[in-house]
Amino acid sequence: MANVDTAVPPGEDPAPFHEAVSDPRRRDFINIAAVAWAGVGGAVIVLPLVNQMSPSADVLAQSTTELDLSKIAPGQAIKTTFRKQPLFVRNLTQKEMDEADLVDVGTLRDPQTLEQRTKAGHKNWLITLGVCTHLGCIPLGAAEGENRGQYGGYFCPCHGSQYDTAARIRKGPAPKNLEVPPYNFTSDTTVTVG
Repeated sequence: MANVDTAVPPGEDPAPFHEAVSDPRRRDFINIAAVAWAGVGGAVIVLPLVNQMSPSADVLAQSTTELDLSKIAPGQAIKTTFRKQPLFVRNLTQKEMDEADLVDVGTLRDPQTLEQRTKAGHKNWLITLGVCTHLGCIPLGAAEGENRGQYGGYFCPCHGSQYDTAARIRKGPAPKNLEVPPYNFTSDTTVTVG
């Protein structure tokens, strides 16, 4: 065996000439602790930023609208608001429901049946946003005496979009039916929109 000189030359740093002795467990602990500390710090910074984007109490209060339907007779409609947009609520007559059911859904631009646009057991209650899907105008037809267009539903005089009794687009430039917002019946005469 050859004799290896381990002497450090004069003026040199002795560290490079000795084998580094390290404890891998200590290094792993330091790495894990640093990553965990950075994760906790990131969460502390991000959490308030995310919380500030949550809606405030006054906005949450406006996010639902409760309606009493007991005073709306068959064939009548009302206009109200939901999230600062017009909301049309219409109590369809049997004739209006029959007219909507007779339409071949395959011929519609945005094919939906009346059943798909209403709740089960409440087919006569049509609840839609009163915003034309073309350019956001407010169609006529929710109140007595307003022009309901060729199909007896809603008529947007700005560009001529015409909707049938189920608020489905039948004629004009609008690409989609009037939107049905999320809603639930809380009783036979009360509905909560939103």
